[in-house]
Amino acid sequence: MPSTVARLPRQVREELARRLRRTKRAFREEDVQVVEGPLLKRAVGASALGNCMEWFDFGVYSYLAATLGKVFFPGASPAAQVISSFATFAAAFVVRPLGGLFFGPLGDRVGRQKVLATTMIMMALGTFAIGLIPSYATIGIAAPVLLLLARMVQGFSTGGEYGGATTFVAEYSPDRRRGFLSSWLDFGTFVGYALGSALVTVLNLSLSDEQMLAWGWRLPFLIAGPLGVIGLYMRLKLEESPAFQQQLDEHEKGLAQESAGSEFKTIVREHWRPLLICMGLVLLYNVTNYMVTGYLPTYQTETLNRSSGFADVLVLMGMVWIVLLITFLGRLSDHVGRRPLYAGGAAAMIVLAVPAFLLLKADGIWAPVLGVLLLSTLLACFAAPSAATLPALFPTAVRYAAMAIGFNFAVAAFGGTTPLVTEALVSITGDDLMPAYYLMVAGAIGLVAVKFLPESAQVPLHGSQPMVGSPQEQRELITTSKDLYSFSKDRSKAP
Repeated sequence: MPSTVARLPRQVREELARRLRRTKRAFREEDVQVVEGPLLKRAVGASALGNCMEWFDFGVYSYLAATLGKVFFPGASPAAQVISSFATFAAAFVVRPLGGLFFGPLGDRVGRQKVLATTMIMMALGTFAIGLIPSYATIGIAAPVLLLLARMVQGFSTGGEYGGATTFVAEYSPDRRRGFLSSWLDFGTFVGYALGSALVTVLNLSLSDEQMLAWGWRLPFLIAGPLGVIGLYMRLKLEESPAFQQQLDEHEKGLAQESAGSEFKTIVREHWRPLLICMGLVLLYNVTNYMVTGYLPTYQTETLNRSSGFADVLVLMGMVWIVLLITFLGRLSDHVGRRPLYAGGAAAMIVLAVPAFLLLKADGIWAPVLGVLLLSTLLACFAAPSAATLPALFPTAVRYAAMAIGFNFAVAAFGGTTPLVTEALVSITGDDLMPAYYLMVAGAIGLVAVKFLPESAQVPLHGSQPMVGSPQEQRELITTSKDLYSFSKDRSKAP
């Protein structure tokens, strides 16, 4: 075997050999896409900003759950207020699949960039509107109804956001660096959450409870307006992804035409296996995600009776830790593969979930800090490879729609409901380790999904040309393809 071929990871060698057998020749210059550096940076930055804004709102809502319960559900008991607030939060996830069904096929037909610009402005308007809603004391039952409507606008737009953003970044990224570059998308996620939660923490420390209830809670939501304008401007300046502009071959073009009328049926019929794998990985990632980001602040204040300041700072430390880890782990996934990262994290979740929550419950400062950092490290193991792994499960012609469907159905059913279900389980059973058991179940489901997950590190996306970051890499890949093609022909002739 030539040294150029031997150096390739097994999954890359197999995929390139498959393509060479189909074309019956080595790659030429027109077969390998070179990604322009400035375009790549803009694509990653604009996509990450959308996630940053979405999760800025999420961090704000999570940290203000108890306050919003008092503003919009003042007649209920404290526990019922929190559950009602989380129920309104979860309602946005109910409509996410509808947003995915609407925006996903649209993104596969009219383009990723146009849809991502639309979801950005809808998200901004939904978040900004929450800051303008009068309280229950002012307009009565109309207040929680308007809150619910605003959350549903957010949920509908978000249904097309993450699937589209991951698809867009994955299709722009060179194959060798897709894990690292795509991890910046979730870097934006946790930066947004950290900024939102940090702002609420500062407000809680600076304002009295009366001021927070009267007007302080509105300020973080109102910031979404200017953020949305900036994000919209950046996304309108983007060019369409190379994979969308140029399908790999006539088979993919035919699939695109066929799926325009019945894309959902095509995905379920022809891609049900990767769809299930996608949902299993999304469940693993998002149950952990919403447990740490959405439930832990309330768990500490309402279940463990800690001060909101301590709880806020503790979870904020976890978010900062994830921000520091995530791009490193994304780069690591390019070298060791996506499967080892997922499998190691899922196995560790099963073993360490209970110890982590026992640390969280312990007195003092350092044991809870260690518990949060432990859970945050596991979360980073799932977040870092997700934006590169999930789009690689599907071909270009249906990638946006399949991602939107698989991601949003899993998030709606399991991720966004995690704070609500966990809080209800703790209230019903009186067992404050229920969150740990919930995470253990998610870890077990994640391991099953990883078992069937094909390794995609450094592999060209299905239905897309091989992507490289420079003309030199293009020449190297062409040379390697010639060596691989010759080697494969010689092997086929051998007796």
